Amino acid sequence: MKAAVITFPGSNCDRDLACAFAEMGAEVTRVWHKDDALPAGTDIVAVPGGFSYGDYLRCGAIAARSPVAAALRAHAARGGLVLGVCNGFQILTELGLLPGALMRNAALRYICRPERLIVASTDSPFTAGYALGDAVTFPIAHHDGNYVIDAEGLARLKAEGRIAFRYATNPNGSVDDIAGVLSENRRVLGMMPHPERAMGMTGAQESADGSAFFRALCAAMTAA
Repeated sequence: MKAAVITFPGSNCDRDLACAFAEMGAEVTRVWHKDDALPAGTDIVAVPGGFSYGDYLRCGAIAARSPVAAALRAHAARGGLVLGVCNGFQILTELGLLPGALMRNAALRYICRPERLIVASTDSPFTAGYALGDAVTFPIAHHDGNYVIDAEGLARLKAEGRIAFRYATNPNGSVDDIAGVLSENRRVLGMMPHPERAMGMTGAQESADGSAFFRALCAAMTAA
């Protein structure tokens, strides 16, 4: 199982994602934003958090037009797994791989703290390690994590069971308490909270709830 972790100028969670995948036995390759191809045999592409290109336009907007973007789109189009966390979620919406958009937090403040989430779908390789309704704790660290989508789009997400995680207590104003959404084929996940920072690998990580996330994901890649 092979994971490719993309690094953009301003990424600051790429190492965290690489360590989380490696902890579960994946072969990890680091991909630079100027690369125009992914390593052969890549099973999953991970788009990390941070401030890609300084978020100087819209969060993720410049990254979505970087040289690696075409390879990422092609990987998703052929059914490859894609995970976008925090700024990575923003990039995936800018790429058009996920619906909706991320706006400034409702309180107009940067938020950095552990947050309790509720597992809203287990029908994906990303969430298969949990039971429906499970409560997990992942850190959040964002200024623009307010997920917005129109009423028609929200109704479709709900009808198709594509909301992966909800906040137990909404920290940023996201519609319907949404913390993570899936693509139509459930092979792409974007989420604002950081499961890679909840692996219990260091004393600084207050939760190990992310282990089940990456364990199930790596199991799905091995079984494919």
